[in-house]
Amino acid sequence: MNTELKTKLDEVVLLINNLAIDPDIDIEYHIPEIAVTEGTKDSASGDPYILVKYVVSEYTQPTRKITLGRTYLKETPQKIADLVTFSIEQFKTEIDSVEMG
Repeated sequence: MNTELKTKLDEVVLLINNLAIDPDIDIEYHIPEIAVTEGTKDSASGDPYILVKYVVSEYTQPTRKITLGRTYLKETPQKIADLVTFSIEQFKTEIDSVEMG
């Protein structure tokens, strides 16, 4: 991974960690050389990703994998963090609509 990309992804992780995200949302990273949460695995594409888990109950914990592919990585760190945040909010809304009926 080149230095520019490492710097960009490091900033993305910092921005996401500083967001006020719902306490029922767990975020795991698989961004080699930057942040790798224990237990995450390489993606089939080899792209870095963020795994979002919504803890609805002890037995219900749906997840969404947000792959940071080439399209994401062309953006600024702030834009990537905004896209990830939007995806997390959308995921939470989808799960809430299913859970609430």
